[in-house]
Amino acid sequence: MSQDPIVDEVRRRRDTYARRFNYDLQAISHDLREQQKKSGRRVASYPPKIAKPISNVQP
Repeated sequence: MSQDPIVDEVRRRRDTYARRFNYDLQAISHDLREQQKKSGRRVASYPPKIAKPISNVQP
């Protein structure tokens, strides 16, 4: 498969960003939320969806 320079650049930037937080997902999530707050943009928030049990599963 051929390399896509745009995909390569996105992956490099993602890795650089994640490395800043030692690949800690909680730290990354915290930083993203802080950036979101500072942006001043309105953000849609929805309640979590509750998964419905599957009734046709047999033991």
